[in-house]
Amino acid sequence: MITDINQLDLSKKYTYADYITWKFKERVELIKGRILQMSPAPNLKHQRISGDLFYEFKTYVKKGPCSIFHAPFDVRLPISTKKNKIDTVVQPDLTIVCNEKILDEQGCNGIPTIVVEILSPGNTKRETKDKFDLYQSALIPEYWLIDPERETVIVYSINKKYLVYIGSKPYMSGDTIQSEALVGFSLEVATFFY
Repeated sequence: MITDINQLDLSKKYTYADYITWKFKERVELIKGRILQMSPAPNLKHQRISGDLFYEFKTYVKKGPCSIFHAPFDVRLPISTKKNKIDTVVQPDLTIVCNEKILDEQGCNGIPTIVVEILSPGNTKRETKDKFDLYQSALIPEYWLIDPERETVIVYSINKKYLVYIGSKPYMSGDTIQSEALVGFSLEVATFFY
């Protein structure tokens, strides 16, 4: 049994089957088999934004078939080239799922409707490059990237013809975000930047 992250060879590739056996306190994500350690606990501003967004999304999803989850919540993405081999498990700050069939006791096993990532010191490259590429290749319909320092939000939506993300303008206080993935959901940016 793995009880300490130092027992693992971080240069090796792992699968979800390995991931669920680990019993250490550090939070990690598994991206294409590679272990990525997560940042320490988020700062106060990050937590406030996450909480406010959770509330707004929760109010919307109460009306329909969708559910919202906050980290830590495992999202297993089926992007491996080997059939039935899951080698990618991420924990977005917020995850909205509108297909209840992909939910199980371990989290989400499939493509969520929206993932939200809030930048923290030390995770900017991971969220803006690595996770962007990952979420785009998984064809997640919307990826919200929130920068608390600049107080901006960019919403990436999958272009159904070219299967790539098209980014919005940077939304700021005074702007309203209109989701393409959640019909009728809009949100004033000032709701969580104050």
